[in-house]
Amino acid sequence: MRAGANIRDAAAGRRTRVHVVSDVHGNTEALARAGDGADALICLGDLVLFLDYADHSRGIFPDLFGAENTGRLVALRTARRFDEARALGRTLWAGLDREAAITGAVRRQYAEMFAALPTPTYATYGNVDMPDLWSEYAAPGTTVLDGERVEIGGLVFGFAGGGLRTPMRTPYEIGDEEYAAKIEALGEVDVLCTHIPPEVPELVYDTVARRFERGSRALLDAIRRTRPRYSLFGHVHQPLARRMRIGATECVNVGHFAATGRPWVLEW
Repeated sequence: MRAGANIRDAAAGRRTRVHVVSDVHGNTEALARAGDGADALICLGDLVLFLDYADHSRGIFPDLFGAENTGRLVALRTARRFDEARALGRTLWAGLDREAAITGAVRRQYAEMFAALPTPTYATYGNVDMPDLWSEYAAPGTTVLDGERVEIGGLVFGFAGGGLRTPMRTPYEIGDEEYAAKIEALGEVDVLCTHIPPEVPELVYDTVARRFERGSRALLDAIRRTRPRYSLFGHVHQPLARRMRIGATECVNVGHFAATGRPWVLEW
């Protein structure tokens, strides 16, 4: 962060610079530098690395079961053979305390990543995160928001975390109505910050995984109705379109931070 910076200095005529990341997936080294030169960092979730579709040696799953089994699981998921993927998982997990193993590994990852976050950071959950643990690791300089608003440099930012339910059954997937209620609670904001994108084919299609991820219709409706300046999100790692305009709103996938190590920059 800038030395002595205050995000409210914009009122005195100084420009405000915010860096935005999403889908960190264990890239702690880059996360520690993500706020350099900015007045604030915004994190749109997915801190946890359960498995890496590109590198089958990285993550909680390969640490437990090896790269070969991770490759088998990724191949089944990519082919949308979810029943077979779950059957493989049940076989591998047999005899192990799954919840204890995952929670312990997530705690270790969170301890490192939350310690790397600069001050101030504004963060919301991704679909692979475990929200119940965040309060244990978020330092005073990190503000966690979900269905809530905050003012940064004179602009109002609204945050809604998590994802919608899918066959993948990741930890923080919720129902469409619950998610829509969070979006509705934000009201009119200048910048909408979510983990998942609005439900637009070009924004939800992953060109490498070759599938449509779940976007939110409620988010799309809110963009059309309230016309924020920006809608910022992640979730889709290799989207068909990284940005597009919907009416008055610039919709931006801020990027797969785990792979790029580079934040997206918003300055005003």
